[in-house]
Amino acid sequence: PNQITFLRLGFLPFFIIFILYGRYAWALAVLIAAGLSDGLDGLLARHLDQKTDLGAYLDPIADKLLLSSSFFMLALKGKIHWWVTIVVLGRDVLILTAAAVILLVVGYRPFPPSIFGKLTTAVQILLVFVVVSAAAFHQPVPDPLRRVFEYLAAGFTVLSGFHYSVVNARRLQSS
Repeated sequence: PNQITFLRLGFLPFFIIFILYGRYAWALAVLIAAGLSDGLDGLLARHLDQKTDLGAYLDPIADKLLLSSSFFMLALKGKIHWWVTIVVLGRDVLILTAAAVILLVVGYRPFPPSIFGKLTTAVQILLVFVVVSAAAFHQPVPDPLRRVFEYLAAGFTVLSGFHYSVVNARRLQSS
């Protein structure tokens, strides 16, 4: 399964290039392939009992790199508002900083995803999928619909960032 995660990381430069050059149909194909490989990776790891520490690190990193790159590139191309991208990237920086502090202060601690984090990822992926799909078919996302998805993505992002902050502050206090 870790090889599948490496494959997913290998999709990233292609996705970025396709978005950069306005090849949204190809970007959509890469996005779908990345999503399918993510699901397959998790399924195989569970069913073959091949969960590894490396996989536990790499899988969320691959997800975050794809989503962060997606938001940045789509904002750069004017498909998503910059304020949403700043919220998404800001939360990711907050989580990475918290993980680094916890590692330095108390040593390795698993950083399990919360239900809020999983919902946030799902909503962010949905926004990216809707925007890239529309662009692939040369259709604009109706502004009210895009705004709803952007506000949902930003709201869940802030909620999960707050949740991770509270949970990890407690972890540091208990150490």
